[in-house]
Amino acid sequence: MRESLKRSLPWNTRQLLSGSKAKHLQKSFSNLKVTIICGFVTILVLRGTIGTGSFGLSSRDLSEHHETVHKRKDPSRVLAQVSEQKADPGEKEDPEPEPDPNTPYSLGPKISDWNEQRASWLSNNLHMPATVNGKPRILLVTGSQPKPCDNPVGDHYLLKSIKNKIDYCRLHGIEIFYNMAHLDHEMAGYWAKLPLLRKLMLAHPEVEWIWWMDSDAMFTDMVFELPMEKYKDKNFILHGWDELVYNRKNWVGLNTGSFLLRNCQWSLDILDAWAPMGPKGTIRLEAGKVLTKTLTGRPEFEADDQSALVYLLTTKRDEWGEKVFLESSYYLHGYWAILVEKYEEMMEKHHPGLGDDRWPFVTHFVGCKPCGSYGDYPVERCLKQMERAFNFADNQILQMYGFQHRSLGSTKVKRTRNDTAHPLEVEDDLKLLHPSFKASSSVAL
Repeated sequence: MRESLKRSLPWNTRQLLSGSKAKHLQKSFSNLKVTIICGFVTILVLRGTIGTGSFGLSSRDLSEHHETVHKRKDPSRVLAQVSEQKADPGEKEDPEPEPDPNTPYSLGPKISDWNEQRASWLSNNLHMPATVNGKPRILLVTGSQPKPCDNPVGDHYLLKSIKNKIDYCRLHGIEIFYNMAHLDHEMAGYWAKLPLLRKLMLAHPEVEWIWWMDSDAMFTDMVFELPMEKYKDKNFILHGWDELVYNRKNWVGLNTGSFLLRNCQWSLDILDAWAPMGPKGTIRLEAGKVLTKTLTGRPEFEADDQSALVYLLTTKRDEWGEKVFLESSYYLHGYWAILVEKYEEMMEKHHPGLGDDRWPFVTHFVGCKPCGSYGDYPVERCLKQMERAFNFADNQILQMYGFQHRSLGSTKVKRTRNDTAHPLEVEDDLKLLHPSFKASSSVAL
């Protein structure tokens, strides 16, 4: 390059550039090249670090770029946009049938001989008995909305909640069904469980009990077993108190977040009697006024399944009360706000298998609604305590493998037992936790 520069200059100029002056100019020219290259690299780095600025892009290009960067940083926004996408124009959805206002609501065709139909089916299908190993066959049913949660972290806790239920069912030989479909658009919200329960009873005659559990309820005693012999003459098991329901007509005298319903004609009949307050719209709103006026302590809002059941039992106790068992000796439903802060004390003083206030069978996060955009409690408090409840229960599973959570608020685990060359000689941790736990109640891990 130096030779080409010399050739481009006049003869007398080349003479002046001889010697030390030429060397000085050559060095300056080299420094200029390095400076230009460094400046170009700096510009590239700045574009990738702090954004494009204006760097020759149009305002529209800049807007699209910032939108793309924002989406990358906020995946919840992407999820929201996916859920809001309209259906493919080529796909046609059948319109929802409009209910006839002159026709009373019904869960389905009237069935009057279900006990006979079921008995006949069982006699013809001996390979699917209603009892297994001397215990009634139970189907645990839970579910959630078909769309993503309004709060994205809610989907994570729905996953933890179903994992918790699967663990319990696996240990106790219980079948499980998870639903994400609205089977009857009129019975959305609180009431969605009723048409689902009826469908499952009719589709699974081999099942003796249907056990409903809300998605925001968790098993927190993985050892406790339902005392099914206690309910041999009953058809409907709920957490509650006779005094509060029948004498005080209190709308929270029982809880429908976790209950068992026997697969029989009586249960089909009570579902039919329970459902008429459920259709959304005018019926549900007007029924809510009746419930608020009749039941103690109930705020003004549309009819909900729990209040409607209390109303049904108090107004027609002679018809339904004999087969209903309101259970309060253990926590078939345990109100989370009075339990979660005591978990450490429970671990220090008690052991699983008790099911009551010493070690609650179920912890139910009533009023939290982590999947929704509203709730009765701050979402931060709910999520913190749901994490603690999950880990409290999960410790009872992990201990079988020699681990536990570092604390109830941590997802990290620590080792509690060293591995050995003879793992089958290690006594079952469930027996260590609660000596009365019988190996026959669990299945292979």
